[in-house]
Amino acid sequence: MTSLKTKLAAGEFIAAPGIYDGISVRLADSMGFDALYMTGYGVVASHLGLPDAGLASYRDMLERVRAFAALAKTPIIADGDTGYGGLLNVEHTVRGYEGAGAAGIQLEDQEFPKKCGHTPMRRVIPLEDMLKKIKVAVQARDSNEFLIVARTDARTGHGLDEALRRGEAFAAAGADVVFVESPESEDEMRRIGETIDAPLLVNVVEGGCTPVLPVEDYKRLGYSIAIYPAAGFLAVGAALKSVYGQIRDTGSSLGAEAPLAGFMEFSRAMGFEAVWDFERRWADDA
Repeated sequence: MTSLKTKLAAGEFIAAPGIYDGISVRLADSMGFDALYMTGYGVVASHLGLPDAGLASYRDMLERVRAFAALAKTPIIADGDTGYGGLLNVEHTVRGYEGAGAAGIQLEDQEFPKKCGHTPMRRVIPLEDMLKKIKVAVQARDSNEFLIVARTDARTGHGLDEALRRGEAFAAAGADVVFVESPESEDEMRRIGETIDAPLLVNVVEGGCTPVLPVEDYKRLGYSIAIYPAAGFLAVGAALKSVYGQIRDTGSSLGAEAPLAGFMEFSRAMGFEAVWDFERRWADDA
């Protein structure tokens, strides 16, 4: 399988949907994507029912990485937050994520506890501290094919110029992909693409701060990866409210506006055919 780093070096554009639980992993993995993105927001919400505000531990997230990587053949870029502490924690996190089967990790320059991007009141650590984290991450990985995605949240609190300064420094420190979080216009995105000499990632959050654009526009603006962390759980959230509301109001799921997958088709997507084959085989042997 061609690595994500090789695809980026060849100029291929990667669109990665957000995965956050076993169902989303199985469905996305069957659809032919080049990569999947393990969203911290979605994992914390689905696994713990909590906001993405630094409440999930390294152990919580590592368990999700391991479970998702075991389910998926598609490479997974996994949200590693701040690395869950200081430099020693970053080293431990990178080795843990890589050992659990991730194809890359995203690390950000927020203070701990971090907050979800596209939300207010995010604070960043000094640039020098983040550069050390990136250098530790680069040295900690076993394979050079394991992507180090370095994210800055400086745009919201410190302006675009500071975010650009950090992005350039991240690339110089060895990050494979630079992620400037929450630019607020196409012009800002264009400046990012013109300034930072590295593969760039855009975080596409429907209803967030950054323009949601056609893929050709992302390419034109200089981006190499687009992640869609929220699209899946936003769609599921709306569908659940529709179906659950119909059951509450009428006592029946009939007439719900959200479409429902066929039960047997969904069961096959979740791997039941292997169960049925196993049972038939052993029933025949008996």
